[in-house]
Amino acid sequence: MSEPWFKDGLSFRCTRCGNCCTGAPGFVWVNDEELRQIAALLREPLDETKQLYARKTPRGWTLREKADGSCVFYSEAEGCTIYPVRPRQCQSWPFWSSNLATPETWKHTCSLCPGAGQGELIPVEEIRRKLDLIRL
Repeated sequence: MSEPWFKDGLSFRCTRCGNCCTGAPGFVWVNDEELRQIAALLREPLDETKQLYARKTPRGWTLREKADGSCVFYSEAEGCTIYPVRPRQCQSWPFWSSNLATPETWKHTCSLCPGAGQGELIPVEEIRRKLDLIRL
């Protein structure tokens, strides 16, 4: 495997700004295990959690959104209300293949996310681990 352009690592520090949880509609992909963990955290039956907070698409399950496009679990006052069990997609932000395709796509990500390109240097091994969590 050739070395990626980010072989020396990239800086990231989550500012908990909520930019990745709000804005234009999109998809937060979740699998059955993630839905079970969310249901357990909420102390609700799995079927009820799916009905209230997720929807089935041809590609799989995704979390529902509020009318403004934000994640159903995002609160302006609290941030992510399921943070301890947030989905892989959320755990791996901003280290998605689409954000790391080129230095230019990373620069664009940094313009959207105030923590991207800031703070602690994340080693390439950790970035690769996050990339392997989910392909986006």
